[in-house]
Amino acid sequence: MKITSVECYKGPFITVKVNTDEGISGFGEAGLSYGCCQTAAWGNCQDFAKLVIGMDPFDTEKIYEHLHRHTFWGMNGGVTVSAAMAALDIACWDIKGKALGLPVYKLLGGKTRDTMRTYASQLQTGWKTLVTREDRAVLLYDPQDYYDAVKDAVADGYDAVKIDPCFAGLEQEDFSTAYLHRGDNLKGVYPYDLRKIAVERIAAAREAGGEKLDIIIEIHGTLDANTAIDLANALEPYRILYYEEPTMPSNPKVFNRIRDQIHIPLATGERCYTRWGFRQFFEDRSISIAQPDLCNTGGITEGKKIADMAHVYDIGVQFHSCGGPIATAAALQLEAVIPNFVMHEFHNGNFQSKFRKGGKYEWMPVNGQFHMCDRPGIGQEMSEEAMATYEKVVIGGGKASLGL
Repeated sequence: MKITSVECYKGPFITVKVNTDEGISGFGEAGLSYGCCQTAAWGNCQDFAKLVIGMDPFDTEKIYEHLHRHTFWGMNGGVTVSAAMAALDIACWDIKGKALGLPVYKLLGGKTRDTMRTYASQLQTGWKTLVTREDRAVLLYDPQDYYDAVKDAVADGYDAVKIDPCFAGLEQEDFSTAYLHRGDNLKGVYPYDLRKIAVERIAAAREAGGEKLDIIIEIHGTLDANTAIDLANALEPYRILYYEEPTMPSNPKVFNRIRDQIHIPLATGERCYTRWGFRQFFEDRSISIAQPDLCNTGGITEGKKIADMAHVYDIGVQFHSCGGPIATAAALQLEAVIPNFVMHEFHNGNFQSKFRKGGKYEWMPVNGQFHMCDRPGIGQEMSEEAMATYEKVVIGGGKASLGL
């Protein structure tokens, strides 16, 4: 089997369709559907697609090493490079599963569980009722709104939630405006009023969910060591499950400082790329939960290695999942296999129409649990509507062509 062409799509999600000479196609995703790197990721997918034409999609290790070693920027190349590698890698695993008539989890060693505990993520922008009605992220300000969002998630069957209590400031703003300056005033010394309202939001969440609800605190890297320690100590009475990205992961020693002065487990990973990016966090045991994103850290091939490395250090794995239907499906395949799985992240953006229209199959959690499907490959494809409406460039098949 040989790769004959790669279709690179740019829409709400950056996706690829890898085609072969045996008529079997696979889908992958580059994990940059948020932030400001979509065009770069789409371009990088096109660049790397040219390098895999003619290769056997079953040779995922060879393809990964080819893109890692022979592209110059593949070695420690950063997020857009690793994301493009991920998109092609996931598509190749999808092809392998379809060719063999097996779900990818069978090719990775088989399931260690049939269902994946799932948490409701990003409740600072609401949950199902609000997001479905508005079809967008609505940044919540008042603690009562956080109470209502948690009640909505609990009613939906979830026993764990994740909230960024710092994203919204002291005044009501729309999400896009707040996004441009979040965390600007959260360095050095935590302003009293901002810390107070952050704590009040989590207090409201705890009240809404009761004592058994697990609460994950999301920071998106907007604090520094001092303010991260300050906030963690203020939140400790509310039984926090773990503390995600309290500061940038660029300097793992800063995580050591935070870890040594708080009593909440630390987590990070969506901005760590490849196993080399996680190495020091594992070796000094500064984190308790690793959160690689399969779609920006190199794909299933690299993600499995990261999870296995984490297992050696008794570190749990909760794959970061903040993309489209292809990203969700890829994460679920690997989560079903690894013994150190913690939870699956179900982002509230998945209730938006762009997500629900992006995949061929409706695959959603039920009562806070994802159930594995047995469709061959990763179990998901782009919808016909998505392929017809996204911008498209085709690499291979004799030439590169520009679609819609």
